[in-house]
Amino acid sequence: RNTEKIRGLIHEAVHDEPLYKFHCNDGVKQTVWKVAEPEEFVEAFAEVPSLYIADGHHRAESSRLTRNQLREQNPDHTGEEDYNYVLTGIYPAEDLKILAYNRVVKDLHGLSEAEFLEKIGESFAIEENGQKVPENHGEVCMYLDGEWRKLTFNAELKPDADPIERLDVSILYEFLLAPVLGIGDARIDQRIGFVGGARGTIELERLVDEGIAKVAFSMFPTTMDDLFDVSDMGEIMPPKSTWFEPKLKDGLLVYMI
Repeated sequence: RNTEKIRGLIHEAVHDEPLYKFHCNDGVKQTVWKVAEPEEFVEAFAEVPSLYIADGHHRAESSRLTRNQLREQNPDHTGEEDYNYVLTGIYPAEDLKILAYNRVVKDLHGLSEAEFLEKIGESFAIEENGQKVPENHGEVCMYLDGEWRKLTFNAELKPDADPIERLDVSILYEFLLAPVLGIGDARIDQRIGFVGGARGTIELERLVDEGIAKVAFSMFPTTMDDLFDVSDMGEIMPPKSTWFEPKLKDGLLVYMI
């Protein structure tokens, strides 16, 4: 979460000449400053009660397992070895932007379009209004057969939802993807795909129009408060529920163990 002390230190540091400054092929500008005297940063971060893993849960777990393995192999382990640490990007919450992580599904699970619309109408109000991007929590925009429709979830079906259950990605999965389209584990099911970041609705339309997918879902972005609420419960966000910007360029900074 945001702290004024760390923000002030960052503000001072970026007035110096950057170590690296360049544009990537995707047009994103990358600028890196090296902090000459990091002691104040170390002290400031020592006062931060919690860090939230917004992206890279599996990498964090892999680093932990690697640490444990190398620790067991080292009879002189002290806790100060390089393998006890992992390279991490830490951002103030207010500097992060969560973009929508959209979904596409290859088929309608044996249903006709009419049958499909009838089934999802049991949990969602359907509007054929051409809207491509949802404006509120509880809304999903769906692209099917060249048309955009807005789906609004019937909240009465889940009145006592916990922080995970009330996420839009959870609602879509529980009331549409799983029961209607037969999607199993979203992490491994080959019938579902994910379109994140700035690729947006243009990419969703292309995938459906070219027959790569049958239906696409444009999601309302998860909020930072959603992430905090889930993490404070000791839980992990559902797969593909957040797409964070900015992202450091891979390989720009490397930590050797």
